[in-house]
Amino acid sequence: MLKTKILLVGYGNVGRGVIKSIANNPDMELVGILSRSPERVKKEFNAVPVRAMTEAEAFISEIRPDVAILCGGSKDDLPKQGPVFAKLVNTVDSFDNHSRIPEYFKSVNDAALAAGHVSVISTGWDPGLFSLQRVLAGAFIPGARAYGFYGLGEKGGLSMGHSDALRTIPGVADARQFTHAVPEAIETIRRGENPVFQPGDMHTRECFVVLKPGADREKIVETIRSMPGYFAPYKTTINFVSQEELDSKYKGFPHDGLVIAAGSTGNGNQAQVEFRCIWGSNPEATGNVLVAHARAAVRLAAEGRKGAMTILDIPPSYFTQLDRDELLKHWM
Repeated sequence: MLKTKILLVGYGNVGRGVIKSIANNPDMELVGILSRSPERVKKEFNAVPVRAMTEAEAFISEIRPDVAILCGGSKDDLPKQGPVFAKLVNTVDSFDNHSRIPEYFKSVNDAALAAGHVSVISTGWDPGLFSLQRVLAGAFIPGARAYGFYGLGEKGGLSMGHSDALRTIPGVADARQFTHAVPEAIETIRRGENPVFQPGDMHTRECFVVLKPGADREKIVETIRSMPGYFAPYKTTINFVSQEELDSKYKGFPHDGLVIAAGSTGNGNQAQVEFRCIWGSNPEATGNVLVAHARAAVRLAAEGRKGAMTILDIPPSYFTQLDRDELLKHWM
């Protein structure tokens, strides 16, 4: 079997999830890792060559990957790394700041087109799987209003992107953010009322923050509550905890979510579509989606496609290892 050669860019929780996914996909092969802290990575995982980010261009020329999976954070890493790596190799990423996706798409698309590469952006389960469900529901129920809810369980769901955003704040040593859906909002939709919600009507956010010595607590609270695209529109609870408490009480990466699209068909008959995801591990779920998109990116590149794309632009059969006969027989 000719394997797809994958370069991992960034080795955090999502990167670890990608490595686990590659191990479950026999047509995939990890050939290298780029990290800002290569020595740290080597102590944990040294099955493939590991290099510093500053060596990216030379390393790519050396190992010749088919595609790079970018696992950096959406707040500071991917806006810079996405266009840079799109010039060097086919890429896949999970940029998840919804409000900035159009401008991010343009910057990556310009770079990928100029270099003749394929770059699949903003894929995971939202944006990604949920994006696809919203578009399908809107097409099959014309005029439908689509809603996305996250953290439906009692403990909510751990958001990696929002947790990463917290950790970029000066004075924050570590942090985790849990999203909680507002149950009453879900039930309102299921009753067929189809309200126009503001973001803060649907979710609340809960932060657990470890401070560095001497950090300005009040300034950090202000920075969190006013952070655009992450916390500004929401009711946000901020808890300051020790590193030991964070590691013991808030360990693991569970998350879940639900898309509901509601509208009417024909003579005004009520219609609803729901799509639910439950993940024991958010980073492993994201890693699996990224690897499937890496397979698709390589297939698209082989056809001569160029530029940035999203899950909305890719045929579903490009994500799977199965051939057409198997898909028609077992999955249709």
